[in-house]
Amino acid sequence: MSKIRILIIEDNNDIRESTAEILMLADYEVMEAKNGKIGVELATTHLPDVILCDIMMPELDGYGVLYLLNKNPQTSSIPFIFLTAKAERIDMRKGMEMGADDYLTKPFDDVELLNAIESRLAKKNKQKAFYSKSLEQLSGLIGTTSGLHALQKLVAERKVRHIKKKQVIYYEGDSVTGIFLVIQGKVKTVKLNEDGRQLMTGIYGNEEYFGITSLLLQEPYAETAEALEDTTICLLPKDMMEDLLNQFPDLGRKFIKILSNQLLDKEEQLMQLAYHSVRKRLSEVLIRLAKQEKSGNPVLKVSRDNLAALAGMATETVSRILSDFKEESIIERKGSQIHIIDFHRLEHMKN
Repeated sequence: MSKIRILIIEDNNDIRESTAEILMLADYEVMEAKNGKIGVELATTHLPDVILCDIMMPELDGYGVLYLLNKNPQTSSIPFIFLTAKAERIDMRKGMEMGADDYLTKPFDDVELLNAIESRLAKKNKQKAFYSKSLEQLSGLIGTTSGLHALQKLVAERKVRHIKKKQVIYYEGDSVTGIFLVIQGKVKTVKLNEDGRQLMTGIYGNEEYFGITSLLLQEPYAETAEALEDTTICLLPKDMMEDLLNQFPDLGRKFIKILSNQLLDKEEQLMQLAYHSVRKRLSEVLIRLAKQEKSGNPVLKVSRDNLAALAGMATETVSRILSDFKEESIIERKGSQIHIIDFHRLEHMKN
């Protein structure tokens, strides 16, 4: 069995050599690069299992290394850990948004280093297991296995991104970069009115895709996508997806079916906004969120602002109606958590 290969990209000789020594003692195979340019060449040639990379380096800094590796399908899925001085920690948000998986603050000890690497390797294995499960669900909808295998290869080569709660994935008007797959967590899409109020147009959970409309229409994103909680997503790039959909029509029909269901949901939402009372609109939002939880007795973790954006009403109105529902023993509330007690009364709420 071959050893796990680690690439260290670090211009400080002492740090690079001491880190390499620790990893070799832990039975890893180690490669070393004294600057970013050499690091990219080694990564492209040898395809390591994990990359450790300093930020401030000659020739090419850590951000440049990460950018170039993300552009290459062969290296884009390799777990990438930044090595950063304390003074640079403020810049780590930029690195994480670019696709870095983790960072270690120098000086770090042996345990921190080995734990970070083991954690990244474990998450990569879980990612592969998730993809296998998710793609099995497509097999019955694709006429030939070649389309499924092609999609499986594309997804397996992509790196997941870890998005913090309230972090924006893309803004309305941004150029389309591809389709996103939620691996774990929740993402909302919203449209903003001129006065700044939000209308939430969708919530996407585990194993659900978003951004399909913009890809198929070849137009900028029509909504803003934001993480509702800490979320893991995977981007299926525009060019690769277009090639795949053109090559395998059955796969294209699968995504058109997903898109059609999403459009039906939005039409139903518009009907509710136009004709239902505020009480009925909020009751239908709660039911929709509960069904997405896919559990018999869910606890909804949703803020008043997000409920207001989904139901198309003011937050003050949401608070008043939730208080009424609580007094009527339809729900229980604890902070931002809502426990639905009486589904029947919610489903048969009068207009």
